Amino acid sequence: MKRFWDKAEAMPAGAGFAVLLDGRPLRLPGSGPLHLPRRRLAKAVAEEWQRAGGARDGEMSMEEVPLTRVVATALERMAPDPAPSAAALAQYGMSDLLCYRAGEPRLAERQARDWQPLLDWAALQLDAPLAVTTGLMPVAQPPASLAALRRRLDALPVLELAALGVAVPALGSLVLGLALAQDRLDAAEACRLAFLDETFQQELWGQDAEAMLRQEGVIRDVGLAARLLRLARE
Repeated sequence: MKRFWDKAEAMPAGAGFAVLLDGRPLRLPGSGPLHLPRRRLAKAVAEEWQRAGGARDGEMSMEEVPLTRVVATALERMAPDPAPSAAALAQYGMSDLLCYRAGEPRLAERQARDWQPLLDWAALQLDAPLAVTTGLMPVAQPPASLAALRRRLDALPVLELAALGVAVPALGSLVLGLALAQDRLDAAEACRLAFLDETFQQELWGQDAEAMLRQEGVIRDVGLAARLLRLARE
């Protein structure tokens, strides 16, 4: 679409903040004005819109405002009933990446060294010990652990839940996502752990262009999620 504004800015509105485009409130696709709880979050959204399209009458796409898209999803689709989103994310606990170890001894050793501390953290801090297996055959996880992970998701504010809705599918791991949300990991380390298998294969056989593109997408998504987590709390 064409950019129709000159200035985007965050301004106080009620108990929170709105984003104004030339003085007019930015609106959600299917409802009212975008209303945000934190000044820095509103400012970050406004900065996206200030850059988008370059200048008035420039062409812009929603790909230029990724933070806005996730925030809008949180407030418009998830906030009325967060339970389905929490339930969908909880499913990742049933097949968490960190629970599946390789048969190759060198890779398995690396996985145990780098992944097991996160599973130990989940057992102690999230009350969710998870079973580990070798190979790709599914391993059943303790129902009590899955219930504990679901409770953690249910307790998250909707903006943080939306951030995990981006990070967890990208990482393939609910444990990594929750560790990111609780500042146990930063985005770079979460991605490094998620790429452990691919990194090992690249060391053996060299880089694969398709795999590198996929990794770039994961890094972008996890970085966006980590940024939203930070802004939603400040």
